[in-house]
Amino acid sequence: MLRQGAVTGILLMAVAQAAEAPMWNLARLFHAPKATPAEGFQADGMQALFYEGLPYRGKPTRVFAWLGIPKVEAGKKLPGMVLVHGGGGTAFANWVKLWNDRGYAAISMDTCGCVPRGSYGNWQRDEQGGPPGWGGWNQINEPREDQWTYHAVAQAILGHSLLAAQPEVDADRIGLTGISWGGYLACIIAGVDSRLKCVVPVYGCGYTNEHGFAGSVAALGKEAAERWMRWWDPSVYLPAARMPMAWVTGTNDFAYTMNALQKSYRLPKGPRTLCIRIRMPHGHGPAGEAPREIHAFADSILKGGDPLPTFTAQGRDGHQVWATFESQRPIARAELCFTVDRGNWQDRRWEAAPAQLAPGRATAALPDGVAVYYLNLFDCRDCVVSTEHVEIPRSIP
Repeated sequence: MLRQGAVTGILLMAVAQAAEAPMWNLARLFHAPKATPAEGFQADGMQALFYEGLPYRGKPTRVFAWLGIPKVEAGKKLPGMVLVHGGGGTAFANWVKLWNDRGYAAISMDTCGCVPRGSYGNWQRDEQGGPPGWGGWNQINEPREDQWTYHAVAQAILGHSLLAAQPEVDADRIGLTGISWGGYLACIIAGVDSRLKCVVPVYGCGYTNEHGFAGSVAALGKEAAERWMRWWDPSVYLPAARMPMAWVTGTNDFAYTMNALQKSYRLPKGPRTLCIRIRMPHGHGPAGEAPREIHAFADSILKGGDPLPTFTAQGRDGHQVWATFESQRPIARAELCFTVDRGNWQDRRWEAAPAQLAPGRATAALPDGVAVYYLNLFDCRDCVVSTEHVEIPRSIP
């Protein structure tokens, strides 16, 4: 007979193992959820839906979504995009229309248990919604399956399954993009939902304890912070991502700083494209939804369009920096992006200077005192691609 201490130890071990079991039941999430019309919501050319989510606190949930499917010729199918909103947002019909106008079917779901009635950051709660966002800081001691990230990731994957099940949609040509907290979710989803053919995080990345939300992680206390990072940080999931990813952001993002971004984009095993503009604004609308690089990247993978330029190598020889590249489109210009500041990433002053172009190669001379630099190429569509940023010592050898 086992002693009481041994029994207690076995029970604790079982609880710990259960807590670290696979996070999501993909067999369930990869099955299209049941959907019903959402009465009282209208937008031209699209459907307002509720679809079944995962249980929250033991009760069924539903997820609001806008689904838009353009007209398609008989016998043909459309590519699709899954759209994951950011902090203060909800399901956005205009975002769906943006992709519909480009020839894509698209779905945008609310990930915080709300419906699109109210105002930005103050949307109406749905009585059958899941947990509220963002970050789930105050939920960390609740059951794992009742926390926001668990539900938000599942809701997006279920949205993908619903979109893929539409008869007009080619299930093998679906991508996903997310903005801010939606970009954070996109990073996790990229490592969980292998069906996706491309993923575009806008602003969002992993290593939450090293960027603008580091204080929120630390405030949880040591044990809870470690648990949050182990369960909910994208760095845990990004190594499993295999699809092409484009990372779209700016140098001075208030939340997702370049140090954490770089560590994040180095984790996935698939091809990556960086699109980093100096002081890119942060937000929904044109800022985060409409960068032309997002659409060109998706078109190249899902519609057979010309790809964005690709850097093949980069380096530095003293003050001289260089990068080699390949491009199917003409390159209009190149620039050296740099800062001499070494303080908080959000506060650094970035400047741009023309770089020299030769066939397949860009070069530039570093000004004195540069702390960080990278190179940008702009093709004839004014799409930008970036090298990795490089931090250099105070005195260049």
